[in-house]
Amino acid sequence: MRKWVMGILLMLIGASAFAQNNRGRVSGNVIDADDKSPVIQATVQLLSLPDSTMITGNVTDNNGRFSLRAKPGNYAVKISFVGYIPVIKPVTISRNKPAVNIGQIELHSDAIMLEGAVIVAQAPEVTAVADTLVYNSSAYRLPEGSALEELVKKLPGAEVDENGKITINGKEITKIMIDGKEFFADDPNIAMKNLPVNIIDKVRAYDKQSDMARVTGIEDGEEETVLDLSVKPGMNHGFFGNVDGAYGTEDRYSGKLLANYFRDKKQFTVIGSINNVNDNSFPGGGGFRRQENGLTTVKMAGANFATENEKFKSEGSVNFNYKDADQRSKQASETFVSTESSSFKNALDNSRNKTTNLTADAFLEWRPDTMTTLILRPRIRYGKTDNASLQNSYTFNQDPEHSTDELFNTDDLTSLVPEENIVNTVLKNTLSKGDDLTAGGTLILNRRLNDEGRNITFRGRYNYTNSTSEQFSVSETEYFQQTPEERMEILNRYINTPTKTSEYNARLTYSEPIFKGGFIQFSYNFQYSRSTTDKSTYDMPDDWTTGGGTAGGSFNADLSQNAIYNYYNHQAEVSFRWIREKMRFNIGMSFQPQRSTLSYTKGEYQIDTVRNVFNFTPTLDFRYRFSKTSQLRIRYRGRTSQPDMIDLLPIEDNTDPLNVTIGNPGLKPTFTNSLRMEYNTFNAETQRGMFSFFNFQNTMNDISNRRIYNEETGGYTTKPENINGNWSLFGIVGGNIALKNKKYTINTFTRANYQNMVSYISNNTELNEAGKNTTKRLSLGERLRGTYRNDWWEVSLNGSLDYTHSRNSYQTSNNMDTYQFAYGASTNIRLPWNMTLSTDISQNSRRGYTDASMNRDELIWNAQIAQDFLKGNAATISVQFYDILKNQSNISRTISAAMRQDTEYNAIYSYCMVHFIYRLNLFGGKQGQGGAGFQGGHGPGGRGPRRF
Repeated sequence: MRKWVMGILLMLIGASAFAQNNRGRVSGNVIDADDKSPVIQATVQLLSLPDSTMITGNVTDNNGRFSLRAKPGNYAVKISFVGYIPVIKPVTISRNKPAVNIGQIELHSDAIMLEGAVIVAQAPEVTAVADTLVYNSSAYRLPEGSALEELVKKLPGAEVDENGKITINGKEITKIMIDGKEFFADDPNIAMKNLPVNIIDKVRAYDKQSDMARVTGIEDGEEETVLDLSVKPGMNHGFFGNVDGAYGTEDRYSGKLLANYFRDKKQFTVIGSINNVNDNSFPGGGGFRRQENGLTTVKMAGANFATENEKFKSEGSVNFNYKDADQRSKQASETFVSTESSSFKNALDNSRNKTTNLTADAFLEWRPDTMTTLILRPRIRYGKTDNASLQNSYTFNQDPEHSTDELFNTDDLTSLVPEENIVNTVLKNTLSKGDDLTAGGTLILNRRLNDEGRNITFRGRYNYTNSTSEQFSVSETEYFQQTPEERMEILNRYINTPTKTSEYNARLTYSEPIFKGGFIQFSYNFQYSRSTTDKSTYDMPDDWTTGGGTAGGSFNADLSQNAIYNYYNHQAEVSFRWIREKMRFNIGMSFQPQRSTLSYTKGEYQIDTVRNVFNFTPTLDFRYRFSKTSQLRIRYRGRTSQPDMIDLLPIEDNTDPLNVTIGNPGLKPTFTNSLRMEYNTFNAETQRGMFSFFNFQNTMNDISNRRIYNEETGGYTTKPENINGNWSLFGIVGGNIALKNKKYTINTFTRANYQNMVSYISNNTELNEAGKNTTKRLSLGERLRGTYRNDWWEVSLNGSLDYTHSRNSYQTSNNMDTYQFAYGASTNIRLPWNMTLSTDISQNSRRGYTDASMNRDELIWNAQIAQDFLKGNAATISVQFYDILKNQSNISRTISAAMRQDTEYNAIYSYCMVHFIYRLNLFGGKQGQGGAGFQGGHGPGGRGPRRF
């Protein structure tokens, strides 16, 4: 049997090699002759000579590259794209020279076609080419001085949450790029907060392949969704920069500096900023504004570079970031203990968190010949934290029926709440400091063995982390239900935890074409990591204060621990790829035998343990392209994760008497199934399109916490346990519709999310008797915006509705049907004398919350007036008014299967700022010679000529 299998494989490989030897390849890349940017989705046709019959065709990728296969012969390569003059190049494929690279092809603008386009069309808000969405910056009118974040918030299908996380059509944006080059690596917020909109021409959103997939040509499921920005035509031929300074009421201030030098394929950017407005940019839109928790001062400086030639490409950045966050919060929470009782907690938390980060990274790609690629990604990061917090909390066994303000503003708590209902009061002061150094990198070496997809690849990774943390804490706890001797507990502790981790990873991959359009890939990966942690705990004297040094402390062996962890992972993977003109299909399976060892010491407890686990991970990726602007994609991925080794140890950790943990040796690995489906279509002629995204996720052997509640102390003893039944279904559907003369547009964004959340809940008996609670939550949302725009005016009507239906199987009293809805309008007017007026107003409302303070209406009004002056409108003075009516609040609610919590943070929303902006632009070439101000229109609402 083995001989038959080997014989068939040899025949397939031989037949494939024979076919490959009789076919050649024509490749090259296409760029814009003016700004040297890649021309994406240009049509490339291979025509036979002398009759000009089309043999094959394709389109250029996101880097402007193309590749066509054909038999030996004489051909003509025709390259065309709307708005450009077609180019025809003769080529000859022979047996002696089967691979022909025609190099870089420059497309020149078709002046006649472009002139007609300017007369008859408005720039479309969004177009689509396959899986790439292209947004036109000129179609979105924004206040002067707006940063990229304000443009992204207006893009159809885009959302920016309270943590700065960006999603486009349900997929998280992990990287910002400029003209196909990475911009400050993996920190998209640098671009979001600092890049001015008035330099951006188009924004492209697409799934970027990993380095491994790009050089091998085989999908590995590790692509990331990126935003790729292109600067305005002509602005990549010289120097341009912005200076933006502002000061306002409430002692608010802001300053930004941006300097760029672009020349052909060279980019260099310097950025600096400082502000104490929580990075607030000009609001707008309708719906509840992004919440800013606390008052934050940010200082940032960085430099980014990129350069490229025929064989070598380099990119890199250095970034310094300092953040000082002053947060004050009020919390009211309920933890479900039984069907008839709960534990209630009210808390005040004042914290001052200071973080400093310095990061340097680079991307180097070398192609010594057409068959070899070497990629190196080094990275180093240093971080420092200095955090202080003061926490004051009260725990009750009955609802106190008083607000957090009332409870903490009284000198005698028992005057408001009966003493038998008070469980504990806690006053805790904590100071923590940390230093963290991380260094590492990735090396990829790929060698193509022929032009048909046979290649071999090596990937190596190394990462080293050295961190140290110190924690000083002073806590005073009063237990109201304990005996007088046990009523007060004072704990003064110092904890020092140095940790070192080293990780090595090596992967070898071989790819083989087995028939036309069919490829098989084999890979082997070895991973080894070692981590050492030495936690030392000291009990400090009663008169000790946080930060007062460690003199007089006594070592607590029972709470100190030492751990040495080693991890070995072998992964063998096989995958198959099938490519047709309109279809791509990938399927694969990986097998992972894993071995972990742990040497652990805590007090008198010492153990050396070994764990062996075998995992498998299936993957599937199917794409079908109905047209150049319409496609369907279905992806499945299964992944497994292991519980922490320390969670498997049957030991008790009572460092915090109110939060005691116990390990569970019986924990099983968790397996997650994830199925995604995407469909998008766009009609370029009518400028109407639709996109959709659906995701189903199911987790088997998920980990929940069994908890026993101590009614006398208000503390919990927690033990991790596997649980089943957690799954979710998420879907979005959006549309972009252009109406009469393309001046009217309607954007709709509908989302639905159903979650089945199962968890163990607290009880007051035994850990093993903890019951289960299932919370079923349905969330529905709709965002609707209608816009009219012409050369000088844009007006939008906005509406949103968010509905949540929540049902709790354990305590039906917590069932909720809540609504958040908003409606309003925004406008941007270009007045004579180079003056602009921007304003937005929205009515925001909440309904359905049991806490009456959550059900409120907020009328939010913001406005800005700006005046341009100096030669070429190089300078702008603007006055911005935020929350003129002083109605904005910062209240949020979270709910899970185990608890609910309402939180209110401090913030400053209502203030006024005066901005001064100066733009310096020195362009070369025919777009402008040493002039100040932008060429061809002003800002995102400019009226200069556009290409579409």
